[in-house]
Amino acid sequence: MATTSSTTQVIVFTISLLLVAFQAVYADYYRQRPPVVPAPYVPKPWVPLPTPSPKPVYRPPVTPIQPAGSIARLFLDPHNVIRSRLGLSPLLWDGKLAAYATWWANQRRYDCSLSHSTGPYGENLFWGSGSSWAPGFAVESWVVEGSSYDYNSNSCHGTGMCGHYTQIVWRDTKRLGCASVVCENGAGVFITCNYDPPGNYVGEKPY
Repeated sequence: MATTSSTTQVIVFTISLLLVAFQAVYADYYRQRPPVVPAPYVPKPWVPLPTPSPKPVYRPPVTPIQPAGSIARLFLDPHNVIRSRLGLSPLLWDGKLAAYATWWANQRRYDCSLSHSTGPYGENLFWGSGSSWAPGFAVESWVVEGSSYDYNSNSCHGTGMCGHYTQIVWRDTKRLGCASVVCENGAGVFITCNYDPPGNYVGEKPY
């Protein structure tokens, strides 16, 4: 009987230790942040104020105007036509984005694959057979997707595509850079446009 009592006491003691340990871990996990104790005030030595300099004159940055017929205008104009219809600010041509687009187009020169660069910018891609696809035609092929876009549900109708269109009319996008390349061995023309800031965030409307 003494042995049974001792065994029972050991079991109870072990369970008690486990409960205490569990409570300690539980309390530690949900611990409160200690109150912030303000540092004692130490007065700083007096220092004379500097003599104010003349107020600088603000001059807004000058946006270079792209000449008519340039590759930039051939891409920009159809983008900005559709944006103006929706009351959105026009996109500006960006050399950094154009350089990025040129880099990616050259990566696709050998296969003309419609593969995204997965970089930090929004991106629309176009491919056409032959060698004479104009920038405006590529942009229009994206713009016509607007007929498949339902603003109220923020989705594409049926099996139609509309992601290229929503990127073009994304309200927060400000800058554009594009490039076109004729692929090797008659594989066609690859065109890419990059957008910054990017659009097409899941669950968000473009405008």
